[in-house]
Amino acid sequence: MNLHEYQGKSILKSFGVAIQEGKVVDKVEDAVKAAKELSAETGTEWYVVKAQIHAGGRGKGLVAETGSHGVVLAKGIDHVEEKVKGILGGHLETAQTNGVGKKVSKVLIAQDVYYPGESETSEFYMSVLLDREAGRNTIVYSTEGGMDIEHVAEHTPELIYKEIIDPRVGIQGFQARKIAFNLGLSGQAFKEMTKFVVNLYAAYEGCDASMFEINPVLKTSDNKIIAVDAKVTLDGNSLFRHPNYAAMRDKTEEDPTEVEAGEAGLNFVKLDGNVGCMVNGAGLAMATMDIIKLSGGNPANFLDVGGTADAERVAKAFNIILKDENVKAILINIFGGIVRCDRVAQGVVDAYKSIGEFPVPLIVRLQGTNAVEAKKLIDDSGLNVQSVVLLQEAADKVREVLS
Repeated sequence: MNLHEYQGKSILKSFGVAIQEGKVVDKVEDAVKAAKELSAETGTEWYVVKAQIHAGGRGKGLVAETGSHGVVLAKGIDHVEEKVKGILGGHLETAQTNGVGKKVSKVLIAQDVYYPGESETSEFYMSVLLDREAGRNTIVYSTEGGMDIEHVAEHTPELIYKEIIDPRVGIQGFQARKIAFNLGLSGQAFKEMTKFVVNLYAAYEGCDASMFEINPVLKTSDNKIIAVDAKVTLDGNSLFRHPNYAAMRDKTEEDPTEVEAGEAGLNFVKLDGNVGCMVNGAGLAMATMDIIKLSGGNPANFLDVGGTADAERVAKAFNIILKDENVKAILINIFGGIVRCDRVAQGVVDAYKSIGEFPVPLIVRLQGTNAVEAKKLIDDSGLNVQSVVLLQEAADKVREVLS
C-alpha cells in the first residue's frame, strides 16, 4: 500500500526521524490559515507547496489546467493562496503518470528548510528496502540526493552505497557511522545523521514497510539532518497489525478495477496486454501468462479467483476483465483440486449467459477433478466458448483468435 508524502512523514516523525514540517489542506480557503499555523510552529516565512499524489517527479511535472509545477515555492504568506490554486484540483502529469495525469485532491504546505546559515546545505539519497538477492534488508544511499536515483546508478554507480543489515541483530552503531562517513559528514551533522539512520530503520521495521525512500535527505545550513520527502510503501499483508496505517489508504489513487476486484475478494493486477486471464492459484496464473506471451499475445491482467469459482464469482471476474478496452480475448485456466471442474464449468456457462452477448472470444481449459464432465458441459452449452485440454492447445487458440 502506497502512502502520500505527508502520511509517510507522519510515520517517520513518530519514530523520532526529523522531518520537514507541513500542513495538509484540501481546500484553497484553508491554505493561508494553515501557512500561518506552520509559521507560528516553525518560524518559517517562505512555504513549499507540494501536490500530494502517488507518483514521483512532482517537481518537474506540470498541472494540465494551469501549467504550474507540482512543487512550488511561495515567497511569503501573500503568495500561498495563489500557489495552492495553481495545483489543487488540477491534474498533475509526471514521468510516472503515463501521460494521463492524476487529480490533486490535497496539497502539503511545508516549511522552507533551505534557509541561509553558517554552512552549505547538502542533499543525499537514502532508502531502506529488501535486497532479494542478499535476502536481507538494505540501506541504499548516495551523496547525489535530489536526483533520479536511476540516472545516478546508470552514469555514476560508484556514488551509490549499500549497507546490508543482519536481521539477527538489526542495524548497528558502526553501520550508521559508516553511512555518515561515506556521505562526507563531520561534527554535529555526523551525529545527526547517525541518529537519523537508526530511527529511519526503526520506522521501516516498526511499520512493516516494503520500502522507505527519502530523496532528498537534507543537511541544513545549521547542520540538522531532515527528511524533505518521503515515499513509503507498506506491506499490505501486514496491515491487520496496523489498523492506524490501514486507515491511511487512499483508494482514489489506485486503479478503480483493482479496488473493485479487491472488494470482491479477487486477486487482480491490471497489465497492459490484450488477453485477459482468469486462473486459480498464483503459480498457474504465472504459467498462463507465460503461455499467452509465447502465443504472441500479452497478458492484460493477473487474476486469481481462488478456491471457489461459482457463477457469481466468475461473472464478477468477467465484468472486471472486460472493463479493459484493450482485451481482445479471455483465457480461463482452472485446475480443479479444491473445486470440481464441472462446478467451474457450470459457473462459466451461467456467467456467460448473464452477461448476454459476449464481446470477445473465450477460451476455457479445465483440468483436474471431473475435467471430462466439465468439457462436455462446456461443449454442449451451445455458447461461443472454445474448450481445450492442453496448455499448448490454449496457446494455439489464443494465437488463432488474435490473428
